[in-house]
Amino acid sequence: MAAERDIDDLPRNDANYTALTPLWFLERAALTHPARASVVHGPVRYTWADTYTRCRRLASALARRSVGHGSTVAVIAPNIPAIYEAHFGVPMAGAVVNCVNIRLNAATVAFLLEHSSAEVVMVDQEFFTLAEDSLRIIADQKKGAFKQPLLIVIGDPTCDPTTLQDALRKGAIEYEAFLESGDPEFAWKPPQDEWKSIALGYTSGTTSNPKGVVLHHRGAYLMSLSGALIWGMNEGAVYLWTLPMFHCNGWCYTWTLAALCGTSICLRQVSAKAIFSAIANQGVTHFCGAPVVLNTIVNAPPADTILPLPRVVDVMTAGAAPPPSVLAAMSKLGFRITHTYGLSETYGPSTVCAWKPEWDSLPADERARLHARQGVRYVGLEGLDVVDPQTMAPVPADGTTMGEIVMRGNGVMKGYLKNPRANAEAFENGWFHSGDLGVRHGDGYVEVRDRAKDIIISGGENISSLEVEKAVYLHPAVLEASVVARADEQWGESPCAFVTLKDAAVDRSDEAALARDIMAFCRERLPGYWVPKSVVFGPLPKTATGKIKKHELRAKAKELGPVRKSRM
Repeated sequence: MAAERDIDDLPRNDANYTALTPLWFLERAALTHPARASVVHGPVRYTWADTYTRCRRLASALARRSVGHGSTVAVIAPNIPAIYEAHFGVPMAGAVVNCVNIRLNAATVAFLLEHSSAEVVMVDQEFFTLAEDSLRIIADQKKGAFKQPLLIVIGDPTCDPTTLQDALRKGAIEYEAFLESGDPEFAWKPPQDEWKSIALGYTSGTTSNPKGVVLHHRGAYLMSLSGALIWGMNEGAVYLWTLPMFHCNGWCYTWTLAALCGTSICLRQVSAKAIFSAIANQGVTHFCGAPVVLNTIVNAPPADTILPLPRVVDVMTAGAAPPPSVLAAMSKLGFRITHTYGLSETYGPSTVCAWKPEWDSLPADERARLHARQGVRYVGLEGLDVVDPQTMAPVPADGTTMGEIVMRGNGVMKGYLKNPRANAEAFENGWFHSGDLGVRHGDGYVEVRDRAKDIIISGGENISSLEVEKAVYLHPAVLEASVVARADEQWGESPCAFVTLKDAAVDRSDEAALARDIMAFCRERLPGYWVPKSVVFGPLPKTATGKIKKHELRAKAKELGPVRKSRM
């Protein structure tokens, strides 16, 4: 291919070209608003000047221990100041930050630490035993070849000090002492190449070992700014950390908040009461959460709420597709919902259901239906399509023809760490393959209909589990619902609904009658073969980010055996 012509032959130089990185946001925030609160956690309050100094100390302390380019630093912590600081301090040293899901078991964490070759493990005091057990597993596997990573324990004044003292007795370095060993004036350097890795995160690995998603500085810069633009986030926003920072780097809002000189309110444990309290008492303007968080808010007992809201609070939701009924209920409470969609491989959310003014005059049910779609690409994502996975041809924009959702652009990961086979599959034909099935509507908006592995095939016909879930959610007794395939003697598969009931909504003495009522309710709203043939009551298993663990429900459905063919 011939080189593209230009009107000039002017070269790049140090004055007109710098690699993109979100690290510069922190330096600017400290310069612009040094006294403004940056991070608040219980009795702890840091300013932007404090945070910049602490991150430089962290980078310096790591560099003095030869942790830098080519190194990975694992962080096992809930939403506390140290995990926020790691998003800047670790890459300022040239290293890659790997925030680990705190709800994983020791065996899985051991795999992550070994696979990523973590040279440093920063761990919250409450999860020190998890880190300790994980490292012991690696040591047992590698025998004499194991090199113990530097172990740093993070104290939290809101927790019992006993666990911190135990960790220190076992030889861990205390985080604040580690920072003290660093230079507050450390002359950090941005990456020479914006393709350099800034973060590593792992997929859930529900059916195999997790895959390590590698993100670069350029993507982090662009997607963190895109997140502010599509949300209409203003300078000085007060953001409540309901979303775990270990999940897709907090959807890049760790870096966004520095760009906006905003304030992070840390929330170690999420509850409706804590959310309403933070809104009322700490001036919260924005927060993110999976649909399960929204459902918790909508169904919170009156004693846990503070209504009406003192201001409009912007809420971004992503993860599992939210039922329109939940979106409508949140809007009714006074929250302004932005619905997004994405994956770990796309820096978190990468599409948004951009609201149109003409929708304001529509009936509430129609507004909620439109709002439940996944929408259009982010500003920072250059390509989004729904294609036939065999031919890669775009599907018709008719709202019914299903295809695979694919993406391309700067908002897509570098690839999976040490996994060339998975990379070849993920990037086949020049697109990132999401594995999600969806449709494109006449207005160009995309809507997820199912994960490819979650589609239910009944009598040769495809059934969208998400569409069935939407109908089940509308039943007045249902708090949460998830639908999976169950073997069926007659049809091959049929929908099986797992349901959590509202606390005081119904008489639970006759679950069989309630199951029949839910089926009848769905029959009024769905094609006959889409109606669940079985309903199972009980709590739904969830990941740390609130996603329902469908693989566990599929296993339970398998244990139930097939739905028997009618002998009538």
